[in-house]
Amino acid sequence: MNGAEWLARSLKESDQTHLFFVDAVLRRTLLELERVGVQPVLAHTEKAAVYMADAYGRVAGRPGVVAAQSVGAANLAAGLQDAYLARSPVLALTGHKPLGQQHRNAYQEVAHAPLFAPVTKFAAMVQEAADLPRQFRQAWAASVAVPPRPVHLDLNGLMGEFVERGEAGAPPAALGLWRAPSHRPVAAPEEVKAAVAALRSAQKVVIVAGDGAVLSGCGAELLALAEALQAPIATSLGARGIIPTTHPLAVGVVGNYSAPPANQVVHAAELVLFIGCDTGDQVTHTWRVPKPGTRVVQLDADPLEFHRSYEAEVTLLGDPRASLAALVAELEGWTRSPDFLRWAQGVMAEWRRAMAPRLASEAAAIDPARLCAEVTKALPSDGILVADTGYSGIWTGTLVELAPTQTYLRAAGSLGWAFPAALGAKCAAPQRKVMAWSGDGALYYHLPELETAKRRGIAVVLVVNNNSGFGQGWPNYLKQAGNRPKAAEQVLRFGPTDFAAVARQFGLKGLRVERPGEIAAALEEALASEETVVVDVVTEIEARAPEPWTPEEGA
Repeated sequence: MNGAEWLARSLKESDQTHLFFVDAVLRRTLLELERVGVQPVLAHTEKAAVYMADAYGRVAGRPGVVAAQSVGAANLAAGLQDAYLARSPVLALTGHKPLGQQHRNAYQEVAHAPLFAPVTKFAAMVQEAADLPRQFRQAWAASVAVPPRPVHLDLNGLMGEFVERGEAGAPPAALGLWRAPSHRPVAAPEEVKAAVAALRSAQKVVIVAGDGAVLSGCGAELLALAEALQAPIATSLGARGIIPTTHPLAVGVVGNYSAPPANQVVHAAELVLFIGCDTGDQVTHTWRVPKPGTRVVQLDADPLEFHRSYEAEVTLLGDPRASLAALVAELEGWTRSPDFLRWAQGVMAEWRRAMAPRLASEAAAIDPARLCAEVTKALPSDGILVADTGYSGIWTGTLVELAPTQTYLRAAGSLGWAFPAALGAKCAAPQRKVMAWSGDGALYYHLPELETAKRRGIAVVLVVNNNSGFGQGWPNYLKQAGNRPKAAEQVLRFGPTDFAAVARQFGLKGLRVERPGEIAAALEEALASEETVVVDVVTEIEARAPEPWTPEEGA
């Protein structure tokens, strides 16, 4: 069979349901995909297509597949940053001009390798169809291996046509069982014993679980260990919901996008156990939480994460789920005083009491905190919540309550990611309800994907936190502008736009919400729909999301 047939049938036999692309690329393959039952989803920008593939990979555990012709390769590479930072398996396919046309000023051709190098863990040029089976398997395996990350195959031909036309010379690949994480090693027994000794020796122990813990699916084991240690659990933003966010052991998201309790609790710890957590500036409040000098134990499947930011007293190299089970077994029968945990629970309870009035606010324009409360009540027990970066991440990561049966996907940093990502998540999980939380500033990036949702019949609920501006930076910039609103508005305000009316122009349902009492009914109606619905919520730009607690200088 030729390369196009081989690729299409291999994707089908590997349980892929969708391929996301921007024309013109792999046209023979796309026709074959439709014949074998894999849905090609045409997006309006390469970035949007990548974001769809990114969320597909996060939900399915198999690589999301995205393709673009040579001319669009640079745009596609730029979109991979979020997937790379979030450890998402993505298989990127691009065409490239034939070797004889390279380095000759061929139309819109630039070197692809430098573009993809920072955002992929494996990349290869595929010159002939006969090379495709080997390189496809290698790329897939690399994508789902710890840490999962994007990979790139650069196919010969502007649209990959030379690879499509040649003979593959092999039966289709069936790689559906190769999922992330592809291997679950247990940390060495001596590492487990050393970690247990360290954990027993400290009275104030806090656990910080990160994105790697979510990938491992270790929520039950995490709770078992925390109960044995009487240790509060904080999480990275990406690990929100790995345990019930209302659980007595949970103290919330720690770091820059944090409500106050988590930072206070982690800063007070004598020893912090990082589990599948990258210790970057985001999760450590720019390396202030935990404070420098705090004892650290690290458990991670990726040894490159050890000692990145904090010198670890003990490191455990292994899959979090498997290795946590070994730690729990080693701690059996041992108990610790609950005094520190009770203090942490008191801090958390006091903050919840302080926030309660805002969660029930009747103000109009609407306080986004009230919107968070309504999303918590409306999201189905198996629902998927997809949040954009910036304030969208802070609102949802601090005030939307989640259970482990739900899934929380957040942007690793690319504004506008949430809506196209929600479409990809729905493709990976068609039986689950998907809700996207996007600010209006973020939605402008990929508004045309409303047409994609309509054309392909992809049903998500798009909640727009519509404050007619970039709310996160508004108060500080207004102050910087000498409290002159007109000067500040030129930089950070736009609209107002009625996104419900915009949705109707695309042939979709749009619901405009201007009072808090209207939110619940609008979300209920949207979730009941079998097409994408835009719920445009008019909110107050002056409303502030929870601010992270920051230690005093030198503390």
